Amino acid sequence: DFCPICTLPIPMPMDNHSPFYVCCMKRVCNGCELAAQKRGMRDCAFCRTTAGNDADDLAMIKARVAKNDPVAILFLGQKYNYGLSGLQKDMRKAV
Repeated sequence: DFCPICTLPIPMPMDNHSPFYVCCMKRVCNGCELAAQKRGMRDCAFCRTTAGNDADDLAMIKARVAKNDPVAILFLGQKYNYGLSGLQKDMRKAV
């Protein structure tokens, strides 16, 4: 996968080299994340949305699911599968 800001490839394993933002469902490389923090940006480096709590994140994910975003659908399915963000574990919704 590639960073949407600098377009450089993100090395594997991607979880170690890039944070995932639920606001825009993007993965930004650590270099771009660090550059944004040095400029004083403490929010999303891609869309500049301020980080919220679990309820806000879940609302953003569900809004992206309503727009048929495949990354958001997978992410929400994982939340239901593992019972994360205050959701009850539900295999039917996870699949």
